[in-house]
Amino acid sequence: MKAITRVNHIGIRVCDFETARDFYSKLGFEYIAGPTGPEPVAIVMHPCGININLILNANQPESSNILMDVKTKYTGYTHVALEVDDAEAVIKELQAMDIALSGEMKHPTGHSIFIRDPDLNVIEFCEYIGLSSLKAL
Repeated sequence: MKAITRVNHIGIRVCDFETARDFYSKLGFEYIAGPTGPEPVAIVMHPCGININLILNANQPESSNILMDVKTKYTGYTHVALEVDDAEAVIKELQAMDIALSGEMKHPTGHSIFIRDPDLNVIEFCEYIGLSSLKAL
């Protein structure tokens, strides 16, 4: 479909507005508006233009992420990947903010670091080197 021009926003279901807003502000997202609407949504935006809708209708905090932490592999979006220039620098920043890494991997297209938000949603920071290395495989 040629009419698609970009991703408009990412919707992330969370339990608590203040907790989520404060966490995403550590990652550079600024509070814009909300919560508003019948399924309350608050909007935060990063200076690079990424817009996240914090959907404030999660029932309760969970002890696991059903898409990532259980043996059964349910369909659905498992994570968002945010591109960064320097994965090693991101690791140092996250450590300075006491945000734990939940995983790290180097792969043919780059270097990825994974964290969890307070509601266990997965965020990947990816230093992307491109797909050209895959063509040789």
